[in-house]
Amino acid sequence: MTLQRWKSLTDWPLMVTAILFLAAYSVQVLMTGPASDVAGWFLAATWGFFLIDYVVSLMLAPQKARWFLHNLHVLAVVALPMLRPLRILRLVTLISVLQRVAGNALRGRVVIYVIASSALLVYVGALAMYDAEKASPDASIASFGDALWWAFVTITTVGYGDLTPTTLLGRSIAVGLMIGGIALLGVVTATLASWLVEKVSAQETKSQEITTEELQSLRDEIRMLRDDLVLRRDAST
Repeated sequence: MTLQRWKSLTDWPLMVTAILFLAAYSVQVLMTGPASDVAGWFLAATWGFFLIDYVVSLMLAPQKARWFLHNLHVLAVVALPMLRPLRILRLVTLISVLQRVAGNALRGRVVIYVIASSALLVYVGALAMYDAEKASPDASIASFGDALWWAFVTITTVGYGDLTPTTLLGRSIAVGLMIGGIALLGVVTATLASWLVEKVSAQETKSQEITTEELQSLRDEIRMLRDDLVLRRDAST
């Protein structure tokens, strides 16, 4: 069994598990009673599946130390409970249909990934923030609606300041979401810049092609005039 083979076998099961994990996490945060208890048990089971995937991947890696250093984010997903829903990013494989609509250009894929990642980060960030703040007596984020509003203004780096986390965990989540928002804005800016550069380059290429065609046409006309002059000179002699 190779690492590549293991990944190909576990990608879809992990993706489905991530979807179920997010659903169970939502139930645990937003509901109370038996449903929340059942969701908690399910979260423990899915965490075990992620842990098995991490351990097996590490064991199968040809260069274990290098794989470990390059996959610290995977370790964080397994080790830190609030980060486990980020495994849902495997859902980007399901947007292949949208990719075909957007075309095969890298820019089209980046735009789709940014939109999907932004929506996911907002939802997961709101869930995690509400989970961290709802038990605090001094919390200004008192409902999931408040948490969603806070996540939107935070990831867009607007930050009105009307809602702020009061717990250490909530502030840690806020830092992560702010970093994610800055990174996404950077991707959007880079994508827009690449689009502008591509448009300018295409226009310059088109102008060069037109100029080349016009020069070739002039050369052809000059050649025809030369041939005509030669024929007339030969006829006169």
